Amino acid sequence: MSPRSAKPASRDVVHHPVFARFYARQSVAAEPVIGAHRRELLAGLSGRVIEVGAGNGLNFAHYPGAVSEVVAIEPERLLRRLAVSAALRADVPVDVVPGAAEALPVKSEAFDAAVVSLVLCSVRDVPRALGELRRVLRPGGELRFFEHGRAPGKLMAGTQRVLDRTVWPPLFGGCHVSRDTPQALREAGFELGAYRRLLVPAKGPRLPTSYCVLGTAHRSDTP
Repeated sequence: MSPRSAKPASRDVVHHPVFARFYARQSVAAEPVIGAHRRELLAGLSGRVIEVGAGNGLNFAHYPGAVSEVVAIEPERLLRRLAVSAALRADVPVDVVPGAAEALPVKSEAFDAAVVSLVLCSVRDVPRALGELRRVLRPGGELRFFEHGRAPGKLMAGTQRVLDRTVWPPLFGGCHVSRDTPQALREAGFELGAYRRLLVPAKGPRLPTSYCVLGTAHRSDTP
């Protein structure tokens, strides 16, 4: 299945044109640091994969050859256009489509795996988005996540919470840096696999965005 251009939506559910331009530049500049984490995130995947919040498509180059198809959901128009270009260069078939994490435009139980990469921090309704991911995964399907996370120290964690309630989301496309992804996954009915907390970048000053979590979870059949 060859990549296809996403049809323009009459009204995008996410519209952050200034942030999208900033993110497109910043993410490419950060790729020497982030690229290794993307490879770890995607290693060993196979079959049909849905990636939610694909951004400008930087993950596409790291999907292994055993992946038969990637359906990449991206709600922001500029980033979606860049993702279409990245899909054309990918070694696996990638189909870029518009849509929101809270209402994925795909059939239930249609995917072997799902990927979220620095996106759950910015969705409006995390439980609903995770419910959608659970819906579209086949029984036992795997979720791979690489997300911002809550800092372990009280001072930085408090700083993150203040930023999330004030200036950070409006400035950075709805991003929240203090969300607890592993806990949210448990509450959504996923079975957590191996995961680890890490600093990105590993060296240098500690920023509110430095604290991340990378790991796996599986769809549980328990409601």
